[in-house]
Amino acid sequence: MRGLGLIGLVLVLAIVGLVAKKQLNGVASSARPAVPGVEAPAVGGAAANPQQVQQQVKEALDAAVKTRQMPDDN
Repeated sequence: MRGLGLIGLVLVLAIVGLVAKKQLNGVASSARPAVPGVEAPAVGGAAANPQQVQQQVKEALDAAVKTRQMPDDN
């Protein structure tokens, strides 16, 4: 009986390990969420220029500010 319990425990641990491995691989390979007004990075392409990244961030922030502007209540 104890051998059966030990085999069951090892089997459950193996299944949990496989599920955890699948979950971690899914998170690592998922794409980043798209930001409106900014192009998606090229997969497998060359590293982005820091000035290009800075410009893309600035454009994304400007687009976000434009969508959130509220009229004055004066």
